[in-house]
Amino acid sequence: MSPLTNFWNLVQNENMKIYLRLRTWIMLGIIVLIPILLTVGLTLVTDDSDGNMWELMGTETIIVFSLITIFTVVISAESVAGEFSAGTIKLLLIRPWSRSSILASKYVALLLFSILQSIVCFAVTWAINALVLGYTSDPGGIIPESSPMEGHSIWAYMGVHYLYEWLQLVMVVSFAFMLSSAFRSSGLAIGLSIFLLFAGGTITGLLTLTDKAWVKYILFANLDLTSYLDGRSPLPNMDMTLGFSLIMLAVYFIIFNAVSWTVFRKRDVAA
Repeated sequence: MSPLTNFWNLVQNENMKIYLRLRTWIMLGIIVLIPILLTVGLTLVTDDSDGNMWELMGTETIIVFSLITIFTVVISAESVAGEFSAGTIKLLLIRPWSRSSILASKYVALLLFSILQSIVCFAVTWAINALVLGYTSDPGGIIPESSPMEGHSIWAYMGVHYLYEWLQLVMVVSFAFMLSSAFRSSGLAIGLSIFLLFAGGTITGLLTLTDKAWVKYILFANLDLTSYLDGRSPLPNMDMTLGFSLIMLAVYFIIFNAVSWTVFRKRDVAA
């Protein structure tokens, strides 16, 4: 059996751990239900069915992606820490798989789970808004004139928007995965990661009050890539570009995963 096949079997094993749990399907159910409730509820309250479907879809996407990030963080935090607390990590390590392969399979399974949720989010938000408000290909002023996507189709704009939201999700989940691997505490991983998700905007706002050049290198200042999509900068008083933020996120991504791999490979699990 080839190494790639062995690794994919590990990923399938991790997928089974995720999808055989009732809470996973509850999470997916919430992702489906929230856009439906928001669209139908808002239409009934305002008695207005002439709005632009893309505008409401964009708003719902921001809300649902926050939930997707939280759900993936919960799974991520327990992916490693849960194995240690339940003692099942020993059953994995006695098999002919390297620790790197085991950890990588867990991480890949998490990314696949986040992609599935993102696809469900897009499909449901698009379908319910097209059904209730009527389908239109007109962006209707949704794409700002200052946006680098100005003049492109609304499909392209929403696609890039989803990509940027997903990249932020990957960073938060990678942070949770690192904490789970390093401290064996799912509670700590969940708590600090959710703090990173929701406090990031506030901290970024506070950072705009200073003119210190070093603030643009902080993770918080580079998480909101969607600001570039609207022709803005996360820190208006700083010389920042999309390329700069992507490089900074790549550096933090490498650091988070390097810590995860280093600690997991060297950790004693005899106790």
